[in-house]
Amino acid sequence: MRVVIQDNYDKMCQWAANYIADKICKHNEEESSRPFILGLPTGSSPIGVYKELIKKNKAGELSFANVVTFNMDEYLGLPHEHDQSYWYFMHDNFFNHLVDMKPENINILNGMTDDPEAECAAYEEKIESYGGIDLFMGGIGVDGHLAFNEPFTSLTSRTGLRDLTTDTRIVNSRFFDNDPNKVPAQALSVGIGTVTDSKEVLVLISGHNKARALAATVEGNVSHKWTCSALQMHNGAIIACDEEACGELTVDTYKYFLDIEKKERL
Repeated sequence: MRVVIQDNYDKMCQWAANYIADKICKHNEEESSRPFILGLPTGSSPIGVYKELIKKNKAGELSFANVVTFNMDEYLGLPHEHDQSYWYFMHDNFFNHLVDMKPENINILNGMTDDPEAECAAYEEKIESYGGIDLFMGGIGVDGHLAFNEPFTSLTSRTGLRDLTTDTRIVNSRFFDNDPNKVPAQALSVGIGTVTDSKEVLVLISGHNKARALAATVEGNVSHKWTCSALQMHNGAIIACDEEACGELTVDTYKYFLDIEKKERL
């Protein structure tokens, strides 16, 4: 596992965007006959990364014409036009601002499906049909959940229906008039196994409130209590974080990653 520590959120996002852009550009130079498969998250963590990628795209430095995306999750029961659906979020914050993203290359789970099991199975099959995901960007919750894989979800789980915990609904209620009861109780989500099957996983962790989760991800035992800890078993896992998120790391761990990744410091 790599842990790249930046001074602040903005620099973390800049570094992550540069990393993703470099991967896409290199792929297009070497293997343009096959699209680059990119996994994407929603939430506050990736917004800065999306802004940086949009800048590169509009400046002609990065093309998304040969990129196929798969999003991590979607609330069950929210239509596309609902302003808190993840379909809406992704188009409002990212896809609508790209100059060459093809709509047919955008894949987001259908929260209005009448058959969640079939929807999730088809999602897994479509990912597999492309040969898997090249890079999956993600964020984690304060309890370490990756996508909507809440604590005690199997670390080999696949895309499926997830029940959301009270804590998650309370955290997300800020987007629903601060009323947890307005937050959907279920969501469709890729599994931990779906994410770790990707060639690379880049997880963004920022802020004091994510410090315990970062420590659990990097230093804790591999456990389904902290689903993020599954990244310890992934040969292509990268954590991009800011200084504020490092408060629970031991001094030795913090200094080790500052030293070994010093060339990545912006």
